[in-house]
Amino acid sequence: MITFKTLHILNKPPDHRRYRLCLSAIGPEDGLLLTENGVLAVTQLSGIAAERCFALAPDLEARGLSSHISRDQTVSFDDMVDLTASAENVVSW
Repeated sequence: MITFKTLHILNKPPDHRRYRLCLSAIGPEDGLLLTENGVLAVTQLSGIAAERCFALAPDLEARGLSSHISRDQTVSFDDMVDLTASAENVVSW
């Protein structure tokens, strides 16, 4: 797994104010992990490199969005723990 300066964990849908704030705060060495309603953004994300953007698989499946994102970008709960442990900083939105 890639290590990030900051891992941003976003659980807000695209129409939420914190969604926009999160995307504006992501730097070139940062990663983004979409969880809960944040996975609704998989159909709209642009400007974030695929290798820096992930979505929690159970949340994708629960919302019928698994086919909208590459398998390389889906993570399990164990992968989520690994991502957070390898990041220098973690910010939850």
